[in-house]
Amino acid sequence: MNATQWTQQIKTEAKRLGFLSCGISKAGFLEIEAPRLEKWLNQNMHGEMRYMENHFDKRLDPTKLVEGSKSVISLLLNYFPSESQNPDAYKISKYAYGTDYHFVIKDKLKQLLHFIQEEIGEVHGRAFVDSAPVLDKAWAAKSGLGWIGKNSNLLTQQVGSFYFIAELIVDLELDYDTPVTDHCGTCTACIDACPTQAIVEPYVVDGSKCISYFTIELKNEIPSEFHGKLDDWMFGCDVCQDVCPWNRFSAPHQEPLFNPNPDLLNYSKKDWEEITEEVFQEIFKKSAVKRTKWEGLRRNITFLKE
Repeated sequence: MNATQWTQQIKTEAKRLGFLSCGISKAGFLEIEAPRLEKWLNQNMHGEMRYMENHFDKRLDPTKLVEGSKSVISLLLNYFPSESQNPDAYKISKYAYGTDYHFVIKDKLKQLLHFIQEEIGEVHGRAFVDSAPVLDKAWAAKSGLGWIGKNSNLLTQQVGSFYFIAELIVDLELDYDTPVTDHCGTCTACIDACPTQAIVEPYVVDGSKCISYFTIELKNEIPSEFHGKLDDWMFGCDVCQDVCPWNRFSAPHQEPLFNPNPDLLNYSKKDWEEITEEVFQEIFKKSAVKRTKWEGLRRNITFLKE
């Protein structure tokens, strides 16, 4: 068998495992992203996310991350829900409705890597789900899965942007895909709608002004100048995705593990304000919301009430 046949096998298996799409690019240094990342860090747009400063070289070159790597296999997994929260409630980003995606995707990636090893032979690789210094969106765009939009999310004409991005980096040469063109055009919906003006220019998001940063990453108090600007988001934020015209093509996911606890959908603001630690642990037993802990969610809700 040859690289073309292997590539086809891998893409077929990825589809069988439930991934939306699969694109492949040659592992190597990301020349275009290097100066962008350096500038973004120098302007302190990562706020207190100091880990973004680490492993600069590895972030830009997967061959430094996985020895002997030749290909980056990028995969998308849909998380768009079929139901939304009670409109009279503090909001949670849709990606966190169900089981923590790290577990769900890691399991699928392991299955895909096992399939590659079974079918093709001795292939070494590693699975990544935004838990290591890999520029997920850059690799997905390079692999032809979409383009990076003005809100800095990966966008596709077919399904919008409500999906997770993950990678397998392997020491196997495959057929490589080519990038697609940018289809944002003159649209500025995401820039206009951002409650904290975090999209400081097209394609540049100041992470230190993003609602997701305030409600998840920031461990200190949320700056008082953002009172009344968090749009009732208590964990994450979907505004720049919700207003994106391409997301009118989003279709509900087919992954049972991403289905939410019914309480998450039905709770009112009053219910969230009164949530106990025990109930928090029950509703978010396996959820990404556990990252912020009960105390963090309480801090966010208190800030929204003030």
